[in-house]
Amino acid sequence: MFKEDHSRASKNTETIIGPSVKVEGDFVGDGDVIVEGIVLGNLKTKNHLRVGKDAKVQAEVEADSVYIAGEVQGNITAQGSIEVTSSAKIKGDIAASSLSIEKGAIINGRINMSGTKKEAVKAKNEEQG
Repeated sequence: MFKEDHSRASKNTETIIGPSVKVEGDFVGDGDVIVEGIVLGNLKTKNHLRVGKDAKVQAEVEADSVYIAGEVQGNITAQGSIEVTSSAKIKGDIAASSLSIEKGAIINGRINMSGTKKEAVKAKNEEQG
């Protein structure tokens, strides 16, 4: 009856963790990830991660780029940029090549800005031993 359109499917396919969803354990993806619910454990994607305003993340986070409007407890590593909005609350270390923080955001942790994607990953690896 309806013809499926697979032309939009790509490596940037989104995974959405809705407001009523709680994920525990290791979450690994290749595409963009949007979190509006709760994530406990580890969260890793090769593309963009968006943490919504009402989301709660207690995890080690790795992504190419990150946008945070909600709460994150855990270290955040981005090979590219991290954008922190005024509603964000972060408890953990941040490593990125560039960082944008809006007035009103709460951050409790260390910040390592290397200026390049490669250096951000290297700095994180050196901290881990």
